[in-house]
Amino acid sequence: MTEKVSQSQSVLGSMNPSRAIVKLAVPATLALLAKAVYNIVDTAYIGMLHSNLALTAVGVTLPLLLIMVSIENIFAAGAAVLAGRQLGAKDDEGASITVTTVIGLSIIIGVILCVGGIFFIEPLLRSFGASDASLPLAKDYAFWMFIAALANLPAQSMNCSARAESSVKISSIAVITGALLNVILDPIFMFDFGLNMGVEGASLATTVSQFVAFAILAWFYLSGRSVIRIKVRSFQPSWKLIKTVTLIGIPTAVIQICLSVASSLTNIASAPLPDADEIIAAYGVVQRLILIGCYIVMGFMQGYQPVASYAFGAKNENRFHQSVRFALKGSLLLTVIVEAVYIILSQPLIMLFNRNPLIIEYGRYLLIAQVALYPAFGLCYMMTITFQTIGSSRFGLFLSMIRQGIFYVPFILTLPKLLGVTGIYFTQPAADILTILVCIFSIKPMKRIASENMALQNSV
Repeated sequence: MTEKVSQSQSVLGSMNPSRAIVKLAVPATLALLAKAVYNIVDTAYIGMLHSNLALTAVGVTLPLLLIMVSIENIFAAGAAVLAGRQLGAKDDEGASITVTTVIGLSIIIGVILCVGGIFFIEPLLRSFGASDASLPLAKDYAFWMFIAALANLPAQSMNCSARAESSVKISSIAVITGALLNVILDPIFMFDFGLNMGVEGASLATTVSQFVAFAILAWFYLSGRSVIRIKVRSFQPSWKLIKTVTLIGIPTAVIQICLSVASSLTNIASAPLPDADEIIAAYGVVQRLILIGCYIVMGFMQGYQPVASYAFGAKNENRFHQSVRFALKGSLLLTVIVEAVYIILSQPLIMLFNRNPLIIEYGRYLLIAQVALYPAFGLCYMMTITFQTIGSSRFGLFLSMIRQGIFYVPFILTLPKLLGVTGIYFTQPAADILTILVCIFSIKPMKRIASENMALQNSV
């Protein structure tokens, strides 16, 4: 255990910040890309059913998936930042209390989401754009998504806490194992040479795989291999702890909630248009492709966040600002690369999932529109994480809302009515222009607040 603690402190506190971020980010990114396989493989296999209605049904469930991910992230991201600060301040016991309490609460919330989601499954899917035709298949797919909440919420909390102590290897093993299992189980559960469950089989395969990933992470903590220890006596759900973790984690969760709202409103805006089912099906495919780009940026940020949190907790201002500068450059570079790949390969990427000419055509332009100014996402996400880390959760919350919420919503409510499907194409670039402007003007205040808060810590 002492050797494990020493290795964690070396990476988070002594190694060159850029090298430490890359060391933590590479396995985290690979793990998230493997997680993207859950969605991509499902969509690809569902495309093999040769049913546009099946793709539409799965597209309708995407907002629900994003909402569940956002709820996971409230506690998981908050616990990771707070535990990282505590480890930086050499408060290992405090970190154990934070993580144990958050995992316990995640289990409770997972049960509530599972039961409540199944009970209200039909009105939820209706509110996210399910038609009479797509509703039965959407219900089949969403049922197992709600069952998966029992494993996903505590697994995500353990995942983020492992990153906070730089134990990224076990996190990667858990997620990659689940993804590989999903690839194997999908055809067995879906097609007639196996269980022949169709769309429902795809969702069930993903759920089984996610329970396996949860079991791997639970073994890591319960076997005593972690720096942060999970102990029954460390479950201390005080109002102060819950409030602190929630305030830190909400900005990250709000990003996912806004993505869900944006996705739902886009489906609703598409409904009155000609070829509505094809547009919604194409948008569902595009959103799953976009998740890959999101996961690349998020993986990089998962390398940055523990290094920055540890430096902030240790009151090492120079190291903190070095981390911020590297993260800013890295997030912009990654988003430019993602943008170029998606624009160049837009048509063949859509064709991987469906050969319907209308879906290909709509999907191609939707994908290009989504990434035309993609650096806005990287910049906004990086700034949100940084404001969380320095204790300025309110401004972090504001930044988390602007791209897919404050700016996207008015455009998606008006442009499609004026321009038809072209209005949907223009919505994301318009929101991204405003997002970039706000983030640029936020860089200077971020540096000032970080310095002030660290000086305040030093004076206490």
